[in-house]
Amino acid sequence: MKKVKILTSEEAANLVKNDDTLVTGGFVGNCCPEALNNAIEKRFLETKSPKNITLFYAASQGNRDGKKGGDHYAHRGMLKRVIVGHYATAPKLGEFCLNNECEAYNLPQGALVYLLRDIAGHRPGTITHVGLDTFVDPRNGGGKINEKTTEDLVEVIKIGDEEKLLYKAFPLDVAFIRGTYADEYGNVTLEKEVATTEVTSIAQAVKNCGGKVVVQVEKVVKAGTLDPRLVKIPGVYVDAVVVADQEDHEQSFGMEYNPGLCGEARIAVGGDVENTPLTVKKVIARRATMELREDTVVNLGVGVPEYISQVANEEGIGDYMTLTVESGAIGGIPQGGPRFGSALNPDAIIDQGYQFDFYDGAGLDMAFLGLAECDENGNINVSRFGPKLPGCGGFINITQNAKKVFFCGTFTAGGLKTKIEDGKLIIEQEGKKTKFLKQVEQVTFSGKYAIKTKQPVLYITERAVFELKEDGLHLIEVAPGIDIQTQILDLMDFVPKMDKEIKIMDEKFFREEKMGLTNN
Repeated sequence: MKKVKILTSEEAANLVKNDDTLVTGGFVGNCCPEALNNAIEKRFLETKSPKNITLFYAASQGNRDGKKGGDHYAHRGMLKRVIVGHYATAPKLGEFCLNNECEAYNLPQGALVYLLRDIAGHRPGTITHVGLDTFVDPRNGGGKINEKTTEDLVEVIKIGDEEKLLYKAFPLDVAFIRGTYADEYGNVTLEKEVATTEVTSIAQAVKNCGGKVVVQVEKVVKAGTLDPRLVKIPGVYVDAVVVADQEDHEQSFGMEYNPGLCGEARIAVGGDVENTPLTVKKVIARRATMELREDTVVNLGVGVPEYISQVANEEGIGDYMTLTVESGAIGGIPQGGPRFGSALNPDAIIDQGYQFDFYDGAGLDMAFLGLAECDENGNINVSRFGPKLPGCGGFINITQNAKKVFFCGTFTAGGLKTKIEDGKLIIEQEGKKTKFLKQVEQVTFSGKYAIKTKQPVLYITERAVFELKEDGLHLIEVAPGIDIQTQILDLMDFVPKMDKEIKIMDEKFFREEKMGLTNN
């Protein structure tokens, strides 16, 4: 083998030519090749080159501050097209796309991870059921973000009698990815990264397209000193290595290195679990926790669903579930903020593609996700709200395929104030935003598809629980102290189905003391 080229970040940035398609690695604030992202942005600002590139990444990359990850590329003239799974952590890029500054797509995270593998294998694209009946279905827009975007990257096909979606392959020119150590021949390990994500697939795909693979690392070491079992990017895939300064190679943006996130060490976690204050978010989590069963594999979304783990641990049933994260972490304690995508003390870290294989094959027993907007057909929108473009991320893969799915959130938003007294819920000030609409702005989860696949679905709020049935959304539970007409029905844009008797939610959700789930 020939020794790998060691370049500066500026030299590596020069490998990207006008009209190239660039693939970048990273997951939220983790695993991002910031030395390379910084260098290519600096080059463009100084020289107006490279022009008209296509930016492609599978997950979300950034720190929500407009300065990291995908936000480096939000410059007029630099981007021709953006194809990503999630925009929320790169707000400048999302705004750039919504303003019609370039062509832009939002496609499911798992489908994009698979697409990298299929491009590597010179297949025509990724064939999957994921995305049917949602906004990425070409009959509902095909994941296009703005009017400037016209090309169909997704196509409906039939295999036998079944409809599938084909996410079309396209050539890749350059990869900017990241590892921990590289040896003199370009073999790269990832032992200090919180996840292995899809970097192997990126490298294979770009190499097999005849492109250039650049890996940002912490250090170059002598040949033969790396454990081959830890090499995730073989040197035969790598064209150049860049040794980054520490400030551009943080384990997670703005966070100190934590060996407990990557398996280097086991971090002690306090034995006594402090009870979280009794709020409506805790009430929702308590109701959701009642659905847990022993030995289940679970995915928890951000926001209210994060409280479920806390409640389960308070109640002594934290071991009922094994938590998983889209990036590949299995077990441990999933982290939030810039560290989302990692888990403290994980049992295993597998490649993101394998995680989505498990998810898409109905390996998840339960998924608890956020409830931003819901309509009378049971559709959920978490991906687009007027001038805000969070994107779908792994939401579609997870919610379409979990054996059971639960959407958790407050009934209204924007200024909701409540108090809980004597086992009852009191609404002091109603939220300004109605969440239960006649029709959601964008279908991220399809009620129609869930009914077709006979998937059990619950919608859990602090004052009401709904269930999706064949004829629509049914109101099945109401919190004690809540008036159905004025505090539920009058605040909905549609009338849900209702049985003669609607169950009252258990008072124990609304009391300070533990619910005593271990005694059941």
